[in-house]
Formats: sequence, structure tokens, C-alpha cells
Amino acid sequence: MVEIEHLTKTYGTQNAVDNISFTAGKGEIVGFLGPNGAGKSTTMKIATGYLPPTAGTVRVAGHDVLADSLAVRCHVGYLPEHNPLYLDMYVHEYLEFIGSVHGLSGRNLRTRVAELVRRVGLSREQNKQIGALSKGYRQRVGLAQALIHDPDVLILDEPTTGLDPNQILEIRQLIREVGEDKTVIFSTHILPEVTALCSRVLIISRGKLVADSPVAELAARAAGETIVRAEFEGAVDTAKLAKLSGVRHVEAAPDGAVLLRTALGVDVRAAVSRLAGQEGWILLGLRQEHQSLEEVFGELTK
Repeated sequence: MVEIEHLTKTYGTQNAVDNISFTAGKGEIVGFLGPNGAGKSTTMKIATGYLPPTAGTVRVAGHDVLADSLAVRCHVGYLPEHNPLYLDMYVHEYLEFIGSVHGLSGRNLRTRVAELVRRVGLSREQNKQIGALSKGYRQRVGLAQALIHDPDVLILDEPTTGLDPNQILEIRQLIREVGEDKTVIFSTHILPEVTALCSRVLIISRGKLVADSPVAELAARAAGETIVRAEFEGAVDTAKLAKLSGVRHVEAAPDGAVLLRTALGVDVRAAVSRLAGQEGWILLGLRQEHQSLEEVFGELTK
């Protein structure tokens, strides 16, 4: 389990992480989302013992990251955003080295390396130097080193970066499998990845936690509103559109169209068309849309 209470990390006068709290339990795959610079990587680095917090408490598998950082590192597997590898080492050599650092040796080490090479899809590349691998295969090596000691907690910072679509599907399946008996926290910018993998999502913006909910609730929020997109020739009186029955809010889209937001299932297209005829507005286009998960993310982080 990962327990974070009132975590703050300050650089000068800026709070990179600002008083956030959450927990993640065994068997839970948690998506950690946020714009660039929101504080995701900083939070992950603190949880793995690479950075000290300015304030607050972080416990991993019951161990405090400040008081018992070595025990934390024994229980956590970490794939950072910028995957650091020894490029002059061979895949097998590197994984055996990392395994030995974690106390594996002899047949146990060789068996574990062979198992991970197979599971992360490195069988064809295992006898190559890491420096000769593509970015996607290097990412697989990084994932293998995070798993080598069979940790209780897996923290992955954008683990599918650089992978092709087939590789992404394979790594997602691996994360699902290991997530059955581990705590997994991973960050990503690919929102469909969250809906495909996670039971829960955390969203951070400007260092603050702005959402902590099951993915199903976030998806329901995205589906809980209908948007009618109306395109007119010239300017129209949006106040009159806002008075139409069922309309919650009217706003201008960046391309000049007018967006009318209504409750799910409320269709105001006919009313918009009638109003346009009454007012002499030239209606160029009218269609119904649904709010996407990307739009919910944008609202929470803007």
C-alpha cells in the first residue's frame, strides 16, 4: 500500500506538490494524470525515496520514506520518466546486475531474468547491448528492472512512452497481470490508457489534487452532459440561446461556433433551429456531441 498524507514539496517559493493526500491499496491500478509540470513526477520521486518531501508523510508498504528509505526501495519497483540504463551492458547482463543489487543470486536470479525477458517481450533482443535497442525496447528493459525483485508496489512514470500500438497493448496486459496482487501507480498522458487499465484515477494540477475518483465516475461525468454545436453566419445573441428550455450554459468555441450545454439526453437542436428562423440568423451547421474524457480533464486542470 502507498499512503500519502499532506505531502508538500517546495522549490524556492513554488510548491511543486501542494498538500496532497491519497492512498492506493493492494490489487489497485491507479492512473496518475496531470499536465506537464503539474507535480506527478515529483510525487513519484518522493514516494520512491529519490527526493525528500518538504512536509507531509509518505509510507510505502508501511515504511516511511524518510525514516526507512532503504526498506521502501526494497518494496517498490520504479520506472522513471527518463529511463536510465547502462547502454554498454547487454540486456541479460544488466538485468542480472540489477537483480544482484536486490539480493538475488544463482539459479533464482537466472530464472527470474529469463521469466521477465519473456514476459516483457525481450526474447529476441536479450543478447543485444542496450545501446543498440530501439526506444521501445529500452522501455521494456526499464520495466523488467522495475519488476526484477517482485516488489509489492510498482510506480511507473509514463511506461508506454516510445512503444508502438502492438507493444502498448502487450505492456498494458502485463500491467494488468502484475496489478492483480500489487499496488500500481502509473502516470500517462494517454487518457484511453486510463480507462483501459485503471480502477481509479488521480488528477493533479499545479501541485494540487483536483480529482480522486473511480474511473467509472469520471467516465459518467464525461457522459453526463450533452453538447449542441451550432454554427452561424455572423454574430448572434447568445443570451437568447441561453434562455432556451434545457440549456445550462452557452459558450463560444475557439473556431467561432456556439456550444450549448444541456443535461444528458436533452436535445435542443429543434429549438435552436426555430429561434434562428425567428431571429433571421443564418444557421450553417447544427449537431449534437457528448463531452469527452479529454474535456473533463481539461476542465479540472485549466
